[in-house]
Amino acid sequence: MTIEKMPLEFKQAIPIIEKIEQAGFEAYFVGGSVRDIFLNHPLHDVDIATSAFPEEVKQIFKKTVDVGIEHGTVLVLFEHEQYEVTTFRTESTYQDYRRPDEVTFVRSLEEDLKRRDFTMNALAMNLDGKIIDLFNGIEAINKKEIVAVGNPSERFNEDALRMMRGLRFSSQLNFTIEEKTKEAIKEHHALLDKISVERINIEWIKLLLGNYRNKGLLTFIETGCYQYCPGLKNKQKELTNLLLLNESLVIKSEEIAWLLLCYVLDIENTNHFLRDWKCSNKILQNVNQGMKQLKKRKLEEWSNDDLYRSGEEVVILVEEVRIILGEESTLEQVMISYEKLPIKSMKELEVNGKEVLAYLDAQPGPWLGEILSTLEEKVLNGELPNNKEKLLEQAKILRK
Repeated sequence: MTIEKMPLEFKQAIPIIEKIEQAGFEAYFVGGSVRDIFLNHPLHDVDIATSAFPEEVKQIFKKTVDVGIEHGTVLVLFEHEQYEVTTFRTESTYQDYRRPDEVTFVRSLEEDLKRRDFTMNALAMNLDGKIIDLFNGIEAINKKEIVAVGNPSERFNEDALRMMRGLRFSSQLNFTIEEKTKEAIKEHHALLDKISVERINIEWIKLLLGNYRNKGLLTFIETGCYQYCPGLKNKQKELTNLLLLNESLVIKSEEIAWLLLCYVLDIENTNHFLRDWKCSNKILQNVNQGMKQLKKRKLEEWSNDDLYRSGEEVVILVEEVRIILGEESTLEQVMISYEKLPIKSMKELEVNGKEVLAYLDAQPGPWLGEILSTLEEKVLNGELPNNKEKLLEQAKILRK
């Protein structure tokens, strides 16, 4: 098969392949970028694989950067663009189930492609647009199947994260995991215990953010992978509840995903749960605040105080999750109420501590914070205008 209309991203990189071939080596476009031609997906990074060894690649091009030379990757800088050029390689045993004990550079494209995870990712294309499909990757794409290259047990023993990648691709592409590949995931899911939480986190969030998340989630549950993810071991029933949500309401962000997950799974200690997942402090803070407000919305509408204490980011976060949960959300109306707040932070109060001290000719103490909090509350509730003169007068009254 030949691609008649090669996407621009590939055309721009053709000179790289030409130069490598002129030096007497083979070079091809490989991996996800070739797959995405058949999926009509936007292209991002264009990867090139070559029979030239790293030092040989560096001799061909004037400007290069060693970005992963121990794994055969050299970054080639060419006409204001940069391309990762990686030597064909084979990999030895994987004692830690994630990194090869040894990488061996080879001259054979087939040897390189057969170590890849799934057949749809084991495609190559030459500079004329001819597709090299040694493992029936195009057939898998046409059948919307995720098929491991060669023996799936071997692939997952090499890098156990490939199981989560398969589930993630299922969620993103609406592909089904082929039966033998799925059975191998069931057999080897415990290997996920060997993988760092940070790596699992990345694939898990991509799964939840996929347009077809239920496809990935269902297989995640069926294969038992959830048992080896932080805080999910005893949550099969609650995870199944995620499948009941309207899949057409796509999860738009990582924070929405974590808040939705904590709420649906009824996580009691969100701090502990999110820390186990190695989430950022910002996610911890927003999800904790979001959980409080989600529960309050079951009982009452947003008050000015809730809007103010939560802040715009958390308000939107909570309402986005309510929409996915199928609850009646009036995000637009809530944001109008938020915008109408007299102040949105203490910084917007027309007086500060120094001005209060100067006006009262007083020394600082715990009383100052109490007065400022009272002024903040009165302005927020409309009991006092946000006017410096009025606020200082009120401070004087409160000080007495």
